[in-house]
Amino acid sequence: MATRRNAKRLWRSSASCASSSSAGRTGRSTPALRRNPSPEPRAASREFAVHPTTYLVVWLLLLVASQSLAGQALLVALLLLPLLGRSSLRRLRRLAWRTRWLFLSLVVILSWGSVGEPAWNGALAPTREGLLVAATHLGRLLLALSAVAVLFESMPLATLLTATHRLLEPLRACGVEPERGVVRLMLVLRYLETMPRPRDWRRLLDLPANDGNEVLELVDQRFSWLDAMTMLIVAGGVAAFLSRQV
Repeated sequence: MATRRNAKRLWRSSASCASSSSAGRTGRSTPALRRNPSPEPRAASREFAVHPTTYLVVWLLLLVASQSLAGQALLVALLLLPLLGRSSLRRLRRLAWRTRWLFLSLVVILSWGSVGEPAWNGALAPTREGLLVAATHLGRLLLALSAVAVLFESMPLATLLTATHRLLEPLRACGVEPERGVVRLMLVLRYLETMPRPRDWRRLLDLPANDGNEVLELVDQRFSWLDAMTMLIVAGGVAAFLSRQV
């Protein structure tokens, strides 16, 4: 909430700014965020026990750990997917359908491109080792899509952008502008959510229409000892888990 004592940043951006690659082509300006000197109270957003950036860091660490699962551990993780909830499962189905060609490509390339014993007698038979590797990578990809679905369902867009901005803040010393990255991330996520299914592929090249007057506010909050402890515990657990997989 903007009225909370620990709320210290309020940013205003123009969502009509396109990426730098399309700026020269369309004549639009590059994204920019600037501090609002007179913030006004806004509607309350979903509260988190920890800082949204901590939530995002924990999500990234668990995502990395999930990509090392194999065998029975991977099977158990996949069997637990129905516990994510209906909304996350619906989003997962949409994500899986959009990436169906990637699933098919993995099956074909890994099943028929790996060296090993043929699964059955025949000239076009895949290898058993290839089928096992394909199943493992398909399971890991499904876990990654599940993590994305849970993230988008549990974090509102404004909270996700706030966490991303704070996560990119240390890169400012390297010349990276977190404000531009946040605005472009918002545009990409919004376009992916509202992208139609055109019969003519050239319609995908059209930029989405906007009025250029949209205001984006990111309300930040202070880190606490709970944030530091949470990240340290999860990072240590993930590091120990990955070290056992080597």
